[in-house]
Amino acid sequence: MNYLEILDTYKDDMLAALKESVAINSVETEAVRTTDGEVYPFGRGPQKALEHMLELGSNLGFDTLNDDNYGGHIEFKSEEAKAENFAIVGHLDVVPEGTGWTSDPFTARIADGRIYGRGVSDDKGPLVASLYAMKALKEAGFKPKKNIRLVLGLDEETNKVGMEHYIENVGMPDLGFTPDGEFPLIHGEKGILFFDLSQKLNPGRFKDGLRLTKLQAGTAPNAVPASARAVVATTDSAMYETIKERAEQYSSETGFEVKARKQGSSMAIEAAGVAAHGAQPWLGVNAISILLDFLGRLQFANEEVNEYIAFYNEYIGFNLHGENMGCALEDEPSGKLVWNVGMASFNEEMASVTVNIRYPVTCTEEQVYEGIEQTCEKTRIGIVKTMGEDPIYLSLEHPMVVKLMDAYVEETGDTENKPLVIGGGTYAKLLKNTLAYGGLFPGEPDTMHQADECMSIESFYKMARIYARAIENICG
Repeated sequence: MNYLEILDTYKDDMLAALKESVAINSVETEAVRTTDGEVYPFGRGPQKALEHMLELGSNLGFDTLNDDNYGGHIEFKSEEAKAENFAIVGHLDVVPEGTGWTSDPFTARIADGRIYGRGVSDDKGPLVASLYAMKALKEAGFKPKKNIRLVLGLDEETNKVGMEHYIENVGMPDLGFTPDGEFPLIHGEKGILFFDLSQKLNPGRFKDGLRLTKLQAGTAPNAVPASARAVVATTDSAMYETIKERAEQYSSETGFEVKARKQGSSMAIEAAGVAAHGAQPWLGVNAISILLDFLGRLQFANEEVNEYIAFYNEYIGFNLHGENMGCALEDEPSGKLVWNVGMASFNEEMASVTVNIRYPVTCTEEQVYEGIEQTCEKTRIGIVKTMGEDPIYLSLEHPMVVKLMDAYVEETGDTENKPLVIGGGTYAKLLKNTLAYGGLFPGEPDTMHQADECMSIESFYKMARIYARAIENICG
């Protein structure tokens, strides 16, 4: 039998292995030190998931490596001298189960041709599919010209410290893919920046007039906040009624929901938006922008507060591509820069918003910041840089792109869907010559991170066949 015929005989084993993996609650927790002194850096759940996968790999006849419990790999070793290392890089940790499930998220359930459970699509299913693709090739007598390593991460959903440890300890793979994206192929990921636009305020002693005492919104830079709340205070109680009337008028005129209500001796002003991922802010409505647009129609006693709000409304507002901030970059492969304000925090001494940018693959971090710095240079606003990831991109003509696409088309016959460039980030950002490749198929619902996370069983088997073809194409 050829390797695809052999792979088909493992369908029941693949499904059983995935059920076992899903049964392990591998949400990252605090580090654990056992009674014999061993450390599990990401808690007992990810550790158990790692041990299960390494044992499965060993039972299937592969060499395995545990990298100090930070991760590890399952290896199909080449007989070639000085062979390159080809890595399939995925993760065994999962996001918290959350609410809204119709069954136990850590007991795999099969219904209507789908398997349900936390991690089935992100990323345990694709890892099991990749492992059995390696097994079928090995059983068919395939002699790889590269070492094939299934690399297992344990904290991809949080900080990716484990993968950094693996690279430092074991080495950087020469090339590979991560089965943690979409088919047919993601051949580019935009650069990502997190930074704050902050201004110190002189609180002064404003006995008269309106004070902005607090503003809070958002829980993460990479999410469009669905709500924002400010607290204002004044000694003029009649002003509260005016603010309430203006909020009602603003809501009527704009269609945005802003409510003002008395709160002790102060007044709370709340804006409602629509949540979305920071990579696609056009799918939501930013509550921070709504709130600051409304507050810009009030007059605060502290002129510095008025200045900051006016700056925000003029240069940021509801723009999603940095149009007025001097960084509206764009290229042919990946389109426009994406700008999202994910968080805001004001008190009487500081005003600050946290921005998440996804910038085009042919641009640089320096280009982005250059325009922003020029826009801010005549203000009292400072830029506090907190995180940056460079973009990755391989052209459509790159040999690895061609070989991965060939494997997908050979198995599916789909020539209509083309390689993608995304605004999100995967393990590919940490590795060289690595692209995200499956396991979500075109047209399938994306249930990752959601209640009732699921995957078509047919797709589960199909991705294994695609991965087997891809391994043969690249490592044969």
